[in-house]
Amino acid sequence: MDHFGLWLAAFLTLGIYSFLYKDNPWYKLSESIFIGISAGYWVVVMYWDNFYAKFWLGVFPNEQAVENGAEPDYWLLVGGVLGLLMLMRLIPKIGWVARWPLAFIVGATAGLWMMNYITSNCMSQIQSTIMPLFGADYSASIGEIIGNLVVIIGTFSGLVYFFFSKEHKGAFGATARVGIWTIMITFGAMFGYTVMSRMSLLIGRVDFIFGDWLGLIR
Repeated sequence: MDHFGLWLAAFLTLGIYSFLYKDNPWYKLSESIFIGISAGYWVVVMYWDNFYAKFWLGVFPNEQAVENGAEPDYWLLVGGVLGLLMLMRLIPKIGWVARWPLAFIVGATAGLWMMNYITSNCMSQIQSTIMPLFGADYSASIGEIIGNLVVIIGTFSGLVYFFFSKEHKGAFGATARVGIWTIMITFGAMFGYTVMSRMSLLIGRVDFIFGDWLGLIR
């Protein structure tokens, strides 16, 4: 059985990478199996982790939870009703009903993530740009001072680049060009991080093919 699973995993892995040559039935079969298994897996996870663990046990706590002082949270029924209304899209005649819970979910999620992004991205970035140049107690090392200078110059020049009310000429234009380089380096680092994460997946599959399957890597 272990050998069957090993050969099946190798078959599907090579099927996915066969797309590098061209689109073919082998790739389509592997893709369909992967998507189907992923969808089934997440359905099971969402059922046990959300519907049962949070909704069902929240509204109808078991004996152990009751002994620990848990009480039914009937506000969860509101979310349950909204979730049920989402399924109305499966019925064409009343599919429009699903727009109401969808609008609520989109609005609530947008508001929640807006606050998270303001805290994590906006405020944290502002705090990082107003840190003392030489440290709070003037004990910063040379490397830290250089890093702080890079942050200050990069932030200021980047803001200058996006100031379009003044023509980018002279010293103002030179500062804006520094901002362009800063932005491009930032985007390059972000893209490089994404490539590295994808390469780690590729390395894992290559290690599986040449190590676990073919036994060429010990």
